[in-house]
Amino acid sequence: MSELYPEIEPYQNGLLKVSDLHELYYEQIGNPQGKPALYLHGGPGSGANPFYRRYFNPQKYRLIMFDQRGCGRSTPHNELRENTTQLLVSDIEKLREHLGIKKWLVYGGSWGSTLALAYAQEFPDKVTEMVMSGIFLGTKEESDWMYQKGANMIFPDHWSDFIAVIPPEKRHDMLGAYSDIFMNGKKDEQLKAAKAWGLWEARMLKLNIDLALEAEFVADDFAIAHARVECHYFMNDCFLQPGQLLNGVDKIKHIPGVIVNGRYDIVCPPKAAWQLHERWSGSKLVITQAAGHSGRDLPNQLVLIEATDQFASSQTKV
Repeated sequence: MSELYPEIEPYQNGLLKVSDLHELYYEQIGNPQGKPALYLHGGPGSGANPFYRRYFNPQKYRLIMFDQRGCGRSTPHNELRENTTQLLVSDIEKLREHLGIKKWLVYGGSWGSTLALAYAQEFPDKVTEMVMSGIFLGTKEESDWMYQKGANMIFPDHWSDFIAVIPPEKRHDMLGAYSDIFMNGKKDEQLKAAKAWGLWEARMLKLNIDLALEAEFVADDFAIAHARVECHYFMNDCFLQPGQLLNGVDKIKHIPGVIVNGRYDIVCPPKAAWQLHERWSGSKLVITQAAGHSGRDLPNQLVLIEATDQFASSQTKV
């Protein structure tokens, strides 16, 4: 089966305190005795979208989803303190231990693929399989493509809206200029910038225009957390060493993985997916045609569900 599974509600949810400051919202979906799987959302700062519950067979999977630090239903909302990749990796392991799971399949799209790789390389013995889409390796080259020079040449009209909130003399460093607003601007200035940031990203996520998605990305609560947290990570090179995720592939070479990337992904072009696949002998790469960045683009969706269906037959005890 490669169609979406029916909409489903969690059978359990809760809050996990991971530090004196942060408390994470998590939920469990599907079969409590099923194969454990972890869904890692993108952004960073976007929160777990219920739509992706439908990529996992609810009869066969015990699916875990959670909102990362500073976003979604986790608290405090829009918090940048104690918010790094290393701490998110630690949070994932705390959640696994809290739920009494021995090993799990790890699924991540976009930033979720970055975090999935960072986690699997830190805890390779806890990961049974990996499914990833829209590969992002957390490099300066990738963030520059999106926020300085690259994507702007393909979407010059949308880029014009993105740079409009930044004075011309500061546009040589768009990330720095946006970061200055998010860190030092008044609340109304921050929200205006966050909406421009969110709209720029939403317009590139899918192959075709999706006005509902654009509206979701400029909604006040979502926009401010998503933009501020995302900018915080990109300003800090995602708290990764140069080339860290590619250099660490040997740690996960024994793990079966499926890598999916849209041919026309403007947010994360297929180059990173190709580089990852070349180093990871245990991976299968599918570059989907007529697809962009979003896992919701139909060609991506079909391959991703096919992958979770394939791995569902390999049962992992909880």
